[in-house]
Amino acid sequence: MEFFDSFDAVADGATIDAAGVPLHPVIDGVLTRRLVNHPDHRGRLFEIVNLANDPEFWARPIVHGYQFSMRPAQVKGWGVHAVKDDRYTLIDGEALTVLFDARFDSPTRGMEQVVHLSRSAIQQVLIPAGVWHCNVNVAPQETFLVNFPTEPYDYANPDRMLLPWNTDRIPVRISRFFPKQFASWDESPD
Repeated sequence: MEFFDSFDAVADGATIDAAGVPLHPVIDGVLTRRLVNHPDHRGRLFEIVNLANDPEFWARPIVHGYQFSMRPAQVKGWGVHAVKDDRYTLIDGEALTVLFDARFDSPTRGMEQVVHLSRSAIQQVLIPAGVWHCNVNVAPQETFLVNFPTEPYDYANPDRMLLPWNTDRIPVRISRFFPKQFASWDESPD
């Protein structure tokens, strides 16, 4: 017996299990972490690097580190590296890191994964070489991240290839994260 008009809506599926573990598929080699937080009456401390407690995430040495930011409602990407892995840590704000596996030899080739980086959820993501990534700031303020890539930056020959965020070469629609903005535009760039 129906109690309302469903308008042929699609049922919402489970996204986490009872323990809070995400059910979505994960691209091969992508690692995510919730960080250890130590809040007290003075403020909070969270661990960014803990080589002893997380040897998988930090298996390759720390050779370079930098902070980057994204202004509200801005998108950075698409970018990919041939050699280095990126290891992002959210410092402040909230972002979506959208991934697309373009590696020829990967068992998850062609898979998309969205990692929601926030203080209350995942705060770190390891992005393997060959996985395209795009960062979307979904916070009302500037978002700050730190990256500890697995290779030092080569200023003369950077290990980075770029595509515009709205490219049709990667079959992921970034505009779906901004429905309000695109609804008012004459034509969506995607």
